[in-house]
Amino acid sequence: MGEKNRLHQWRDRIRTELDRVMDFWTQYSEDKEYGGFFTCLGQDGAVYDQLKYIWLQGRQVWMYCRLYRKVPRFHREELLHSAIAGGEFLMAHARPSSDSLKCAFVVTRDGRTVKIQRTIFSECFFIMAMDELWRTTHEEKYKREARKMMDQIVHWVRVDSSDLGRPELPGAEPVNSMAVPMMLLNLVDQLCEDDEEATMKYADLGAWSVEKILQHLQRDGQAILENVSEDGKELPGCMGRHQNPGHAIEAGWFLLRRAFTNFDPILGKTAVEKFVLLPFESGWDQEYGGLFSFQDVDGYCPTQLEWSMKLWWPHTEALIAFLLGYTETRDLLLLDNFQKVFDYVFSQFSDPEYGEWFGYLTQEGKVALTIKGGPFKGCFHVPRCLYMCEEMLTKLIEEQEEEDKGEDKRART
Repeated sequence: MGEKNRLHQWRDRIRTELDRVMDFWTQYSEDKEYGGFFTCLGQDGAVYDQLKYIWLQGRQVWMYCRLYRKVPRFHREELLHSAIAGGEFLMAHARPSSDSLKCAFVVTRDGRTVKIQRTIFSECFFIMAMDELWRTTHEEKYKREARKMMDQIVHWVRVDSSDLGRPELPGAEPVNSMAVPMMLLNLVDQLCEDDEEATMKYADLGAWSVEKILQHLQRDGQAILENVSEDGKELPGCMGRHQNPGHAIEAGWFLLRRAFTNFDPILGKTAVEKFVLLPFESGWDQEYGGLFSFQDVDGYCPTQLEWSMKLWWPHTEALIAFLLGYTETRDLLLLDNFQKVFDYVFSQFSDPEYGEWFGYLTQEGKVALTIKGGPFKGCFHVPRCLYMCEEMLTKLIEEQEEEDKGEDKRART
């Protein structure tokens, strides 16, 4: 099949899939009484638990606003209304105490705190929701919320983390977990879109985040390790040997996007070769297909019980990474890898009966859990991937059509 045909076929399938996925969430997840969203949804959309996970609330607000703002067919008032109701729920209930910006991890349906984690991720997705709400509604209160929380996160990460509630334990060495600089780099990208003031303010943070992510390239450039020491050295034991192929690939396209923005071809090359291709090649199951959830760099059996399962989100990150890489490099290997992942996800994860994707497969590719959402899977990875891929494929098709017109014109002259 020619490249042009492949691009069109992929875009058509992805566009249809995005519509089906969003139909699922808009039909079943909105809480019209209290605001916010139910994410614990069964295969057919039935709500099996009314708890609300703050990071998933933030992700869904972001997703609704981004689609409303960027994709004409989603410029629908009911989508914006749901996003605003979700944002107002977050502002009212995400923070258990008025004395602290620390967010809850999970709350009841009406917003009473159930659990708080000693991490920054609920707060990160609070920022994404607020910033995207501001860009969509132009309400300054959302921008203020985003910037205030961002300042707090930077303080926790780079100055003093004591307010997160983590006790200092004698046997716990400080760790650079890749999730933190990855998330900060993503936030910098979000906050700096078409905003010169934010671009200047967060320039140092963006550079710091890139530096911290690159420290995870270990073993003479032959492995991406999930955890390293604060000064970028390999750690002993299972923690040090731990690999997460999906996370590495996601970091890869974050770095790639940064490289494009900053006109940094060296970073772009590292992003593609080391953070996308390397973990994909080592993480792809040669027997059954799909990406392993976790690996041990030395080949020991990982300690995580789900290490061999195939989860939805690493595959969405791979689709984004390969297509983003191809748009800049035109390397056909990246397009062939996109095809490999595309074939796997649409044959294994996508549910032709009820819509959306199953999230958890066995190593062999059979559905392990029929739920469509839960404490960790919500309206984010799948629609974000489909939206971004549709946008990139459209751009590629348009560029190719322009090239064809140019060739026709030259041939006539």
